[in-house]
Amino acid sequence: MTFLDKEKREICWNNRDVYWNCLDKNEDSESLCAQFRKHYEKTCPIQWVKHFDRRREYNKFKEEMEKTGKVPNFPQKESLKS
Repeated sequence: MTFLDKEKREICWNNRDVYWNCLDKNEDSESLCAQFRKHYEKTCPIQWVKHFDRRREYNKFKEEMEKTGKVPNFPQKESLKS
């Protein structure tokens, strides 16, 4: 497990947030947000990236369930299956 100091954690979290904001503004377009994804992956440990990605997908799923009351049909990304 990688442990980051406070400054590096904040950089990681900021890059994650920038990437997620890009996805939110661009209907989850990975291609439009690729440069932000690279910075996110470069500044965060891979375990954190996997955790944050799963958390984002879960939160989107939960939001959709609360709105519609139905189980949404989100396509699973390859990186989230493992």
